Amino acid sequence: MYVQLKTGYGTDSGPSWISRVRFSKTWRTAYFQGRTLHRVTGTSRANFDSNFYDVDSGDEYWVSGPKRDRTDGRYSSQQPTVEEDAREAYEAFLDGASLPGRENG
Repeated sequence: MYVQLKTGYGTDSGPSWISRVRFSKTWRTAYFQGRTLHRVTGTSRANFDSNFYDVDSGDEYWVSGPKRDRTDGRYSSQQPTVEEDAREAYEAFLDGASLPGRENG
């Protein structure tokens, strides 16, 4: 997954990663780098540039599937850090393979 920290940074200038992210069965909770992120719902959060927030720190994140053309940041050409445990799957994805867990759609 593509993950970008939004809190404390201007539009699309926060650090970002290509990382393995585990989701709850309902997809309302994501687990990333030891953090528990809850999905932003309704107008519960003021920042419309995020879709998850850290339950402990309140930091806001954007979490989405990566893009093959590497334009993951909407307004920036900043490239994410590719974490080692995700590198092989990410490189295969860039070469046309499905994302792990998405082989059937």
